[in-house]
Amino acid sequence: MIHARSLLPTGDARLKRRRWRRFKDSASRYVIGAAGIGVVIALATIFVYLFSEVMPLLRGASVEVEYQYPVPGTPGSETVHLASDRHVEAPSRFTRGGEVFFYQPTDGSVRARFQLPIPDGVSVTSFATAELRTGIVAYGLSDGTALVARHAYDLTYPDDVRHVQPYIDYPLGEAPVVLDESGAALSAVSVQQGLTGISLAAVTLDNRLMLARYTTAVSFMTGEVEVTRAAYTMPRPPGVVDYLLIDATAHNLFAAGRDGRVSFYDISTPSSAEIRETRRVLRDPGVELTALKFLLGTVSLIAGGSDGTVAQWMPVRDDDNLYHLTHIRNFERHSGAVTAIQVEHSRKGFVTADANGEIAIHFSTSHQTVFHERLADGPVNAIAIAPQVDALMFIDGAGRLNLAELWNEHPEVSFSALWQKVWYEGRSGPEYVWQASSATDEFERKFSMVPLTIGTIKAAFYAMLFAIPLAVFGAIYSAYFMTPRMRSLVKPTIEVMEALPTVILGFLAGLWLAPFMESNLPSVFSILILLPISVLAFGWLWTHLPSRVRYVVPDGWEAALLMVPILLVGWVSVAMSPLVELWLFNGDMRQWFTDVGINYEQRNALVVGIAMGFAVIPTIFSIAEDAVFTVPKHLTQGSLALGATRWQTVTRVVLLTASPGIFSAIMIGLGRAVGETMIVLMATGNSPVVNFNLFEGMRTLSANIAVELPETSVGGSHFRILFLAALLLFAATFILNTIAEVVRQRLRARYSQL
Repeated sequence: MIHARSLLPTGDARLKRRRWRRFKDSASRYVIGAAGIGVVIALATIFVYLFSEVMPLLRGASVEVEYQYPVPGTPGSETVHLASDRHVEAPSRFTRGGEVFFYQPTDGSVRARFQLPIPDGVSVTSFATAELRTGIVAYGLSDGTALVARHAYDLTYPDDVRHVQPYIDYPLGEAPVVLDESGAALSAVSVQQGLTGISLAAVTLDNRLMLARYTTAVSFMTGEVEVTRAAYTMPRPPGVVDYLLIDATAHNLFAAGRDGRVSFYDISTPSSAEIRETRRVLRDPGVELTALKFLLGTVSLIAGGSDGTVAQWMPVRDDDNLYHLTHIRNFERHSGAVTAIQVEHSRKGFVTADANGEIAIHFSTSHQTVFHERLADGPVNAIAIAPQVDALMFIDGAGRLNLAELWNEHPEVSFSALWQKVWYEGRSGPEYVWQASSATDEFERKFSMVPLTIGTIKAAFYAMLFAIPLAVFGAIYSAYFMTPRMRSLVKPTIEVMEALPTVILGFLAGLWLAPFMESNLPSVFSILILLPISVLAFGWLWTHLPSRVRYVVPDGWEAALLMVPILLVGWVSVAMSPLVELWLFNGDMRQWFTDVGINYEQRNALVVGIAMGFAVIPTIFSIAEDAVFTVPKHLTQGSLALGATRWQTVTRVVLLTASPGIFSAIMIGLGRAVGETMIVLMATGNSPVVNFNLFEGMRTLSANIAVELPETSVGGSHFRILFLAALLLFAATFILNTIAEVVRQRLRARYSQL
């Protein structure tokens, strides 16, 4: 016979068991703690990485003078233009006398010298450059002619080493072309190359304005270049012209004097050209216009004044489709008169210099001055920017040429460019626009984050508007009213939906749901209106049925009967959709929306709300259902025992007790909706608009990152702004979850004593 006492563990065994338990408890505590610390470290690492990619956007420009030497070539001749090749291996200097010197950037030694073929006895009276990318310059001469030249470079790679060979060619031939038949000296000249050829404009000493357009053709047989000329006489400008600019389209011409008045010519039809208007681009009447240049793209004018002001003007279309020269923005002022303006080759940036030796670097779109320092002791008379914006050249008052290293990688980024309305070229007013790329080199990139942020909020709002009522009310019914057998079928089925890839939902939403809704718009609104009414009507009818009928259905299975009115309402709504559309909307509800001023797009926020709502519902339902189901039974039973109905128990006991869990479910669902990518990408049309129109699409931050990140150049401004969008999403989600956790803890502390 075995006694029970003999089955009990001995003292040593109990001690070993306690030690083993303590070891497991300690190990679990440390492992869980280490895992928590690991999560924090992972989040911190993600944040640090994102921030490290964004940090260069906050850095301003820097200029460091590396070399300084006497101007290359003839030292006493006036410099009219500085230029450079792409690699800054053979920069050039153009003089008033028609000499061109290509020199070594490190010491200024001359690599090549060219004397332009200016006829004997003829002097240079004016000078102009076309858009810098063309390399074209024009010399206005004292006999009414102009010489057009172009500096260019041949690249060869002997022994795998790059060699730059500069040369000069003549697009219109080596002989000067005639602008004024009477032979008057050209006091101002302008040149521009466009799709239709080369345009030349000039003002004579007696204030006559001439325009000539040249087209070239190469003979197939002989290879000779044939130049065709069309000359026109323009309306006489109202004052003395010191600056003359013609745009690349050859539609607009600007003639300005030192008094600050700019005459805006319409030359789209040269034979009937007219002055659209004359505006003063400097507000103070006592200030002189000391510099005037086109920004890249030859749309905007940059004007510099004798008081150091720097302003941007551009033609803006009014409601009557007429253009007016309009002031857009001012930039940081110089301490002295602006003596030189030069623009960048591939961006909307430019550099200005003044009589006190100050140099400033500006960017038009971001409306900021990224660099402003005094780099010379006297006036800066000529300045140039390398095509890759990595070098700056200028001639100081002592006649020395300075070559400086330039760092200005991200001038497009500023608070105003990202978050405020910006007046872009070609627009009638300030707007929020995201448009990061285009087919043209002179495109003004638009990086407003507002459309993307509004799109993210819009998508999440409509998704949660659809998901929260269905998920939360479904969770309450499943956990509290549904029978255990039905709950065992419904809950796993809904939770399995969470494993459905969102790309499938996006595919179905974009290719099936969106066209279906467009073709059956009346049925969509009929279902949204009639379905809740039919459910309430069915509930009211069920409560008024005889008891013997209601008792046929087991308690908790009433929800199965709801499928009948739901399916019936859906079928009737779709079947009646064509008739309703014919009766109420003249056969086309989409056109009816357009007629009343509502824009309807096939892939819109309504489609996204439904599709993303289905993606979010399982998450909210599962967490909320668990929160409701785990409410202590003694609370609900006590409430019922005191005479409360089941609905009173739900609203006054269950919901309050489960509120922390329900709130967490909603916030987790919101976090998923904010970060959702594939559904938004496939079902919205990806149009970055700024509105909450239910029938228009949107572009979200996450979808924009997915679309554009593979197309960006690594390290560029666009690349880093996309990382900024990712950082914003990360920070917003972190802050949102932190607030949610604080609220949840307060709700738990408040209702945990029930």
